[in-house]
Amino acid sequence: MKSTIAIQGILGSNHHKVAQLYFGNEIQLDECLSFDALVHSLIHGKSDYAIMAIENTIAGSIIPNYALIDANNIHINGEYYLNIHHHLMALPNQTIEDITEVCSHPMALLQCKEFFKQYPHIKLVEDNDTAEVARRIQEQKLKGTAAIATKTAAELFQLHVLSAEIQTIKTNATRFVILQKEKPSNGIDQIDKASLRFELDHKRGSLATVLNVMSDCKLNLTKIQSLPIIETPWKYAFFVDVTFEAYEDYTKAISILEIMSTSLKVLGTYKNQRNT
Repeated sequence: MKSTIAIQGILGSNHHKVAQLYFGNEIQLDECLSFDALVHSLIHGKSDYAIMAIENTIAGSIIPNYALIDANNIHINGEYYLNIHHHLMALPNQTIEDITEVCSHPMALLQCKEFFKQYPHIKLVEDNDTAEVARRIQEQKLKGTAAIATKTAAELFQLHVLSAEIQTIKTNATRFVILQKEKPSNGIDQIDKASLRFELDHKRGSLATVLNVMSDCKLNLTKIQSLPIIETPWKYAFFVDVTFEAYEDYTKAISILEIMSTSLKVLGTYKNQRNT
């Protein structure tokens, strides 16, 4: 039986590409035009797994997605790093001078910001999904409107690439996390990375002490992100990713952090893909 994978976007999107690369081609897709819809699909059983972009080398962390994972008590089962290639595309027989409006996902627009400085006549409009805009241009025959999307989207929706590789930094990459509703059952031999959320007493040196514990336990901190705790003004929750060589080092650190923190949640334990 094919697994159903919830993705943000449609066929031809980067989330679709990650679904294929991670799970293979024998999958069914639940296309969601927002991350909220993606999480709804997962927690209500419409999909077995979900793929969510979490950070980008140009745009940084997608902070609302951390909050979505936490608030809905869903679990990280894996990750995938994808090199992102943005291409400007429109209906055939047009030049870039004919384009007056470019619609795309806010992250894609941000990652291509420098390119459009040379075309001040073009209006940039935020939209739900890169590939969905490409499909709409084709279906509605929208002249003067362009999309930022993948080459796959250009091929699927028969659009002409006006300019390739328009991302500001050519080594642009996005980290995606693989989500599931139930706690993963990854074996110890498959685990060398963990995503954690914790809260600390609001006093001097509390965060530094926790970071020292991680270092002493031989954990490598690869990511730290703070989010305000809505119910408690000026108090923050910390989201961290750590890698480790020995699972025993990780369990030792967790046992200490449970004592030191006012709240500790393991969002997921999984395989570090940056080493594969």
